[in-house]
Amino acid sequence: MSCCAPGTEGALELMGALPSTEELMLSARDLGGGRRQTDLGVPDVYCGACIATIEKALNDVPSVEKARVNLSTKRVSVVWREIVDGEMTDPVDIVRAIATSTGYSAHLFNDVEEASDAMKAQLLRGVAVCGFAAANIMLLSVSVWSGADASTRDMFHWISAMIAAPALIYGGRFYYQSAWNAVRRGRTNMDVPIALAITLSYSVSLWETMHHGQHVWFDATVSLLFFLLIGRALDHIMRERARASISGLARLSPRGAMVLGADGGREYRPVSDIRPGDRIAIAAGERIPVDGIVESGGSDLDVSIVNGESAPLPVAAGAAVQAGMLSLTGSLVLKATAAARDSFLSEIMSLMEAAEGSRAGYRRLADRVAQFYSPAVHLLAITAFLFWGIFGGDWKHAMLIAIAVLIITCPCALGLAVPVVQVVAAGRLFKNGIMVKDGSAMERLAQVDMVVFDKTGTLTVGRPRLLNASEIDPAYLALAAGLAGHSRHPLSQTLYTRHVGSLPLFDSVEERPGEGLYGRSEDHQYRLGSRRFACGHHHAGGAASSEVVLSADGVELATFRFEDRARVGAEAAMRDLRSRHLSTAILSGDRAAVVERLARRLSLGAWQADLSPRGKTDAVTAFSESGRAVMMVGDGINDAPALRAAHVSMAPATAADIGRQAADFVFMHESLSAVPFAYDMSKRAGSLIRQNFGLAIGYNVIAVPIALAGYATPLIAAVAMSTSSLIVVANALRLNHVRAGEREASSTESADLDISPEARTA
Repeated sequence: MSCCAPGTEGALELMGALPSTEELMLSARDLGGGRRQTDLGVPDVYCGACIATIEKALNDVPSVEKARVNLSTKRVSVVWREIVDGEMTDPVDIVRAIATSTGYSAHLFNDVEEASDAMKAQLLRGVAVCGFAAANIMLLSVSVWSGADASTRDMFHWISAMIAAPALIYGGRFYYQSAWNAVRRGRTNMDVPIALAITLSYSVSLWETMHHGQHVWFDATVSLLFFLLIGRALDHIMRERARASISGLARLSPRGAMVLGADGGREYRPVSDIRPGDRIAIAAGERIPVDGIVESGGSDLDVSIVNGESAPLPVAAGAAVQAGMLSLTGSLVLKATAAARDSFLSEIMSLMEAAEGSRAGYRRLADRVAQFYSPAVHLLAITAFLFWGIFGGDWKHAMLIAIAVLIITCPCALGLAVPVVQVVAAGRLFKNGIMVKDGSAMERLAQVDMVVFDKTGTLTVGRPRLLNASEIDPAYLALAAGLAGHSRHPLSQTLYTRHVGSLPLFDSVEERPGEGLYGRSEDHQYRLGSRRFACGHHHAGGAASSEVVLSADGVELATFRFEDRARVGAEAAMRDLRSRHLSTAILSGDRAAVVERLARRLSLGAWQADLSPRGKTDAVTAFSESGRAVMMVGDGINDAPALRAAHVSMAPATAADIGRQAADFVFMHESLSAVPFAYDMSKRAGSLIRQNFGLAIGYNVIAVPIALAGYATPLIAAVAMSTSSLIVVANALRLNHVRAGEREASSTESADLDISPEARTA
């Protein structure tokens, strides 16, 4: 199987097909700070060499900050600055850099499925044409092999040449165009030796025909191309299967929706034209196109894409909904809160694509090897040609050996070794409710020997219950609820929802991560959080329940006590981690008594309490400096620094936005079984990558000497090369059939425990 086949347009045609500045600006995502991201489709990308070529061309553009090519989706994501040296950037220059510097056709990234289906159709047509030609040439060759006289033999050779020529032109265009685009720009790629092999094999046969030779190789040449195209087509199909999870997500996104106008009229709009603030009508049986808030109506939603749960979720006015959810029973009117490209479904697809497009250590190694592989192949072929020609005396035989060397050494198996495993692993994780941001995260997760957990919202469900509501003065509960309404912390949300009635207003409210809430009014300064934050002193106490203190001007007004439940699957997850010889620990801002009780309940090896956000980060750093590879699992704003400091990190989908952004993995369901499952899958992926490297290297160790010794014909070389690539892809697909310790957590595993956090710090 070969790589790097640019499209069918020439350079001038490519230049003419460039998208306009207006189209590119409209499609670009505003990242803030004068930076934008543009996603382009380059459907002809096939290998690490293609990726390196495009990324180098883009990084040479002054306005480009970062360029990343995704092999599975054929997407090029470019981050660029709007103003460079005082001048506005024209994004057309970015597309022009790809077209003029590499010869690859680039366009706005719209529909991966359409481009993929078109390429598959072209490959299958090429297979059909070359297969038909090979079969007919084989039939003509039977008479030659049977001992036909010279004139009959020459006639059949000429007929075979005429059949082979159009087949080579039609089926070989994938290789010729790729090789020509590379050579005319002063570089080589993996298709150059393939194009040389096909051309030389046909040329030698044509020479023999013109000089009434007894043996020609038209049948071998066309059969060679036939097998090469079969290999590429199978590779394309297997890649589609590998990235089926991403394709499935794309199919979950509606093409458009009915938007309600201010006058009550309805207008159907493509999903890309829906903007925040638009009112959208959703009928029963329709999927929600963008994130939004229900304004009116009610329905049961299929939310399995969000949390993996099969039970429908009833929603009514005021409920937040996310793109991809399916309305099962009723009609809704939504107010869009995000554009399609910023919605939940788009975020998941971006995470899935980033998993395969990253530059993990294994991936960088494969790309570096592939970069120098083609020159080495050419040197081997020339050496074999000269050796057999000089010492063997048969230059025709020397040419055939050189052709076989060019074919058999194509490093496609090596180029596929890493990316196909990463995309299959990312798809498998997604099916189990786990999002992974990049392939390097899986590589790092496989290296960990210690897992540390935040407590509230991570080891516990983060939905605490107020224990002493009857003991609290209603006025103080109202004050606390008024402050708590400005925070997403679980304890704040409990206080906010617990109060019924009007709430006091404050002149200003400030949230201090890891400490609490600070509010000002005309008469007083209120604080809601830990006792140390609220009152200026710390009294640990011995109760195994969490508390939040409300104070006015440093004087305690009320103490709120809470209890929380352990997260589903917490005990089973801790057992699984210990069985894998991983150390476990809790890092929490809660009081020692609460943290100690949870640590004993879950049999965790170590725990630290009363930690500030800086304290959690310092603890993770200390573990790392002692030689541990640490995985941090947390969910809050105060956990973000520790998540970034860890070797690898994970957060639940319910985490604060900054926590999800800082984490390498995000798990969508309630169960902590996601942690050992992700570890198992990452270990298995690393093992398969090493196996693929071994298979690719082992193939070359065996195949190259055979070709150099003259024991492999061009046809045998083509079959061997295609088979090696298919073996590597098939080996990666084994991930879909490995259980990897997969566990279905039961809700009965959670227990009611007096283990909830101290406000703002757990």
